Amino acid sequence: MLHGINHNMFGKRDPQQYGTVTLAQIDEQLRALGRELGADVESFQTNSEGEMAGRIHQAYADGVDAVLINAGAWTHYSYGLRDALAILSCPIVELHMSNIHAREPFRHHSVFAEIVRGQICGFGVDSYLLGLRAAVSAVKLA
Repeated sequence: MLHGINHNMFGKRDPQQYGTVTLAQIDEQLRALGRELGADVESFQTNSEGEMAGRIHQAYADGVDAVLINAGAWTHYSYGLRDALAILSCPIVELHMSNIHAREPFRHHSVFAEIVRGQICGFGVDSYLLGLRAAVSAVKLA
């Protein structure tokens, strides 16, 4: 699970869009669901685009089975992260807590869309849980 820029501020930042759940609470819910599904979930958050690219490179080196990513604002403009993600051969699920298509026009476009297995948005914390279920399913089908 790759968490992008400003996600360390979940619970404090714009509660109308993101609710009051914290990043630690999201990660705990992902780990709990992962245990149910027989998947180990490792989470990483950074506010540095370079560190995020490095973690994606590490995922490639480690041969991870799948990647969930909520890159936040980087989703809409980071071709560097898009290129790093394109290196991966595993399923990638893009997710967002808010419905990015019902927000400001710049948020409607994802530079990752062409390389991810799918996108889940608008369901709050459930976007993460749905994303994990989709990733586990994609790995089982592979």
